[in-house]
Amino acid sequence: MQDIDNLSKVIEASDQRRSHRRQFLRYAGAATATVGGLTLLSACGGDDDDDVAVAPTPTPTATAAPIGDADILNFALQLEYLEAQFYSYAAFGTGLAATLLTGTGTQGAVVTGGTAGPRQVTFTDPVVAQYAREIAADEIAHVAFLRSALGAASAAQPAINISGDATGSFTAAARAAGVVPATGTFDPYADDNNFLLGAYIFEDVGVTAYKGAAPLISNKVILEAAAGILAAEAYHAGLIRTILYRKGLEAPQLRTIAGQISDARDSLDGASDLDQGITGTATVSNIVPVDGNAIAFSRTTGQVLNIVYLNRAAVTMGGFFPAGVNGTIRTSAASG
Repeated sequence: MQDIDNLSKVIEASDQRRSHRRQFLRYAGAATATVGGLTLLSACGGDDDDDVAVAPTPTPTATAAPIGDADILNFALQLEYLEAQFYSYAAFGTGLAATLLTGTGTQGAVVTGGTAGPRQVTFTDPVVAQYAREIAADEIAHVAFLRSALGAASAAQPAINISGDATGSFTAAARAAGVVPATGTFDPYADDNNFLLGAYIFEDVGVTAYKGAAPLISNKVILEAAAGILAAEAYHAGLIRTILYRKGLEAPQLRTIAGQISDARDSLDGASDLDQGITGTATVSNIVPVDGNAIAFSRTTGQVLNIVYLNRAAVTMGGFFPAGVNGTIRTSAASG
């Protein structure tokens, strides 16, 4: 209930600026700002002089440890755990292999849904079913690849909530965004459309996360690999947005709900108006969310955690990660 209350306040606070949204082809502005709090601080001390009285040297300020490539890859791995588990259960009815879950930090379980337990989506559209299986395979491969690249430094999978019941994080997000009533439930495993909307929550965030991390990666080999994963995530996001837009031509509520989800993400990650739904003008769709130069926008690690924690404050757990993520990067941004 705390997640729901937090998000409800966030959405209410954002009502005044929602009327200015949906202005597509806007500039990303400061979205690519360096992650706050990751700058290495320095402290200066004075030289002692026996002949001159000097003030005592102050205790040096504790410095934040610099963020390295392994930290960034482990942050990406945490997000890939979330995506891979969701798609794997939805497409195949089972989660990741146990061998893909171990590592440093506290390993957690996956909560997938109340008394009914995990459920594979019963797809009625064979095309959506094939897409789901393809994306699931890609996300599982991303987990395996990142773990291989990190080796013994791999962080374990944390506790993850991808439940489709009344206490699940999907429901908390959907209630606050107005997708379902205050007492309603959002189950991403219920049918094709709900699955697509659940996927829509994650895919756009993944794209902006990888783009935001790119300037922080120093090793060119790792940067190339991250760029490859970014491209795959962008293909996934474009695919999900395209299907939702096409289905929305016959069921307009899908496009409306996608807009509500976009507004909810935008409310969580700060005052800037970055996120975009799938509806453009009367004659133009909005499959690719970009700025005025047709460049996709970025999110900082803190902004990404705001969304997956379902909290606008600087916290270390919540939402889809009820006990937080493993690794050095684990605190969301204080986004006002």
